[in-house]
Amino acid sequence: MNRIARKFGFIALGATLTATTAMTSAHAQDETIKVGILHSLSGTMAISETTLKDAMLMLIEQQNEKGGLLGKKLEAVVVDPASDWPLFAEKARQLIEQDKVAAVFGCWTSVSRKSVLPVFAELNNILFYPVQYEGEESEKNVFYTGAAPNQQAIPAADYLMEEEGVERWVLEGTDYVYPRTTNKILEQYLLDKGVAPEDIIVNYTPFGFSDWQTEVARIKEFGSAGKKTAVVSTVNGDANVPFYKELANQGIKAEDIPVVAFSVGEEELAGIDTGPLVGHLAAWNYFQSVENEDNAKFIEQWHAFTGDEDRVMNDPMEAHYIGFNMWVKAVEKAGTTDPEAVIAALPGTEVPNLTGGTSTMLPNHHITKPVLIGEIQEDGQFEVVSETEELVPGDAWSDFLPESKKLKADWVDLKCGNYDTEAEKCLGETAMAEPAEEEATSN
Repeated sequence: MNRIARKFGFIALGATLTATTAMTSAHAQDETIKVGILHSLSGTMAISETTLKDAMLMLIEQQNEKGGLLGKKLEAVVVDPASDWPLFAEKARQLIEQDKVAAVFGCWTSVSRKSVLPVFAELNNILFYPVQYEGEESEKNVFYTGAAPNQQAIPAADYLMEEEGVERWVLEGTDYVYPRTTNKILEQYLLDKGVAPEDIIVNYTPFGFSDWQTEVARIKEFGSAGKKTAVVSTVNGDANVPFYKELANQGIKAEDIPVVAFSVGEEELAGIDTGPLVGHLAAWNYFQSVENEDNAKFIEQWHAFTGDEDRVMNDPMEAHYIGFNMWVKAVEKAGTTDPEAVIAALPGTEVPNLTGGTSTMLPNHHITKPVLIGEIQEDGQFEVVSETEELVPGDAWSDFLPESKKLKADWVDLKCGNYDTEAEKCLGETAMAEPAEEEATSN
């Protein structure tokens, strides 16, 4: 064989191998359903988000042990957006366009969620968001399994007023959209309740903030005016460690100035000496200490999966548990992982939560949840001191902001995330297009 013949022979062989590899790759892709995991595994938010990645890996493994989904195994695709908010959008696009995931479970901060919203809308994929947030949003492609303000912030304020007799308020947060919007809602709520403006102070610090001495001294001084004072904390990520240490250093005890946190759970307390913090509070929709059979079983499975009896559970993990099971149920109902069909199947889906009840996905893409107030114990767990009698439906738009209380989200009947009930029209560009007439039959 001459050189030209050999050359073209190798080209033909290479083309055959490339085609075979592509076919094998495509076939392998068809054999699994890929699930995206979009959580920071490095940077300031890794303290909170790494455990959510692990929880998702466990849920996927458990589903595969049950036989997978639609006759196929699930395959986790994990990326690290590294607490870099623009990188979240880039990684989300990678998961959808390159990795061809059927859905994504991820984000923690609202700024990371806001970063990815255009990507999910453009590429028409699904995001399950598992963390408490500020509300004022309802997107077609997002399902909010964490708490809206009426499922956390407002009940926490009510508890402090009614049970602790709080009259002065420090709204302390990390400087980004979730704390700012939540505190805007809370401040208006407190003013509506008759709290004097001079009895409310608001402060923000950067992500990763560590020099808390001056700010904690300010809190201590504000609380020395003879009126019962509390701190409502929307401090996020690893800044909580030095914040709580400084509270202890300056002798701020729960009986004097209680702190109720919205972003501190069992995972964050695992790295802190909790002795001086006993009695401070957190408002969530789940605590590991909740006693029921389902929760005990899940904790046992978590310890077996991680190989660590000391690994704790927390609220956003339970939110992923709820969201993942809702997604599985909706896919089974739709008979496909096609996002359009699954989005349509999700509202009305009911699954057990880990507090002993059943959560339902609402037409506004939020869920029903109990609200629990927990008191920090020496072992880093929480004793539940207050719990709503019934599940609270998540409200996408706050009733306490004039511009929001007229808005309604309903992706089933109104097919809109921000319907103006006064003008009787859908605002902005969040209206959901009518579904195609042809019904999807495969993923």
